[in-house]
Amino acid sequence: MRRRIACKAVTAFMLGAAGFMINLPQSPSAFAEVQDKVYVQPERPNIPGLVVSPADPLQKLTARSAIVMDTVTGQILYERDIDARRYPASTTKMMTLIVALEHGKLDDIVTVSKNAEGVEGSTLWLVQGDKIPLGELLTGMMMHSGNDATVAVAEHIAGSVPAFVRMMNDKAEELGANSTHFMNPNGLPDEKHYTTAYDLAKIAAYGYSLPHFEEIVGKQEALYDWVKDPAKKLRNENQMLWLYRGANGVKTGYTDAAGRCLVSAARRDGMQLVAVVLDSYYMWNDSIALLDYGFQNAHPKTLVKKGEVVAKVDVADGRHDELELVAAESLVAVEKTGETAKVERKVEVPHEVAAPIKKGDVIGKVICYYDGKAQGSIYLLAAQDVEYYSFWDNLLKTLRDFWKGLF
Repeated sequence: MRRRIACKAVTAFMLGAAGFMINLPQSPSAFAEVQDKVYVQPERPNIPGLVVSPADPLQKLTARSAIVMDTVTGQILYERDIDARRYPASTTKMMTLIVALEHGKLDDIVTVSKNAEGVEGSTLWLVQGDKIPLGELLTGMMMHSGNDATVAVAEHIAGSVPAFVRMMNDKAEELGANSTHFMNPNGLPDEKHYTTAYDLAKIAAYGYSLPHFEEIVGKQEALYDWVKDPAKKLRNENQMLWLYRGANGVKTGYTDAAGRCLVSAARRDGMQLVAVVLDSYYMWNDSIALLDYGFQNAHPKTLVKKGEVVAKVDVADGRHDELELVAAESLVAVEKTGETAKVERKVEVPHEVAAPIKKGDVIGKVICYYDGKAQGSIYLLAAQDVEYYSFWDNLLKTLRDFWKGLF
């Protein structure tokens, strides 16, 4: 049974890949050579049912739904039919990753069940009884789109797949992805499993605010002992990581019902953009065109630089009365060329913190406001250790110093 599933998965992937790679280089060495080249979009073929407005600036784009968005402000730089409900295929796994990162620990050991071993479609060839660190399993899930891994992750985090799916839907609601509904953690076809380009952009944008998300979705290759292939190597299916300068995520997807789907992302000049194409004929070309358009029609506004001292807070019962807070990351907003949307920052810190404090402790945050609405944010960290030092410690030291002064 497992062999038949694996064969079907490989065949489907090969057929899908043949369509994905139209008009693009085929070898890893070719990817390295073209990172900084300008791509010329091929002419858009006749796609039944696709109507493109004469005002659309990307006439050659082949996706039925598409968007490019700034992750910090949520500002949309380009859109096409972004609220149409469509099947997300394996781009679903972005939400699986987000829920797992928020409710699990990367060094947790996941034990693969029989349910996970038997999942159809794309696979990591997991076998019942395999014991894999959660961080490695999540990375493999995103790199190689393993449907079996999603079930193993879901059962580890929530105890069952249905319980995990409820967590996914709750998170979608929390993020304002109101036209999204999940039925499974992997994107296998289901009429009640749907999303929109806009919702996927929101989900991806949120992901980049989480520790380890970018590290996982941006990994090109990995070596793990549990991989069944003799080389023990996994290679990311997202070719944008080689094709596009600054690319740092995020997830491919394909089913007959969904068509070719891709959520891609890149950071340039501090600006972090995400692009989504759903049911695309040339998904790589479309994604490159979207990101190019986004970067060409926006400019960065740095709200805070990584390591910058942003604020100071009073310390109670510490060896120091005051503590500097530094930015954990840079916070760079996007301003669309020709528009005057108001982008500003707000610093949120407590009036006082109590010792002891360790360097790197999260103390506050900087929030980006776009047109008066809170959007992206970064954490503020303690710049140094502060030991506990109470009034009585201080009194004892004073008495000791006084006593020494007498003799």
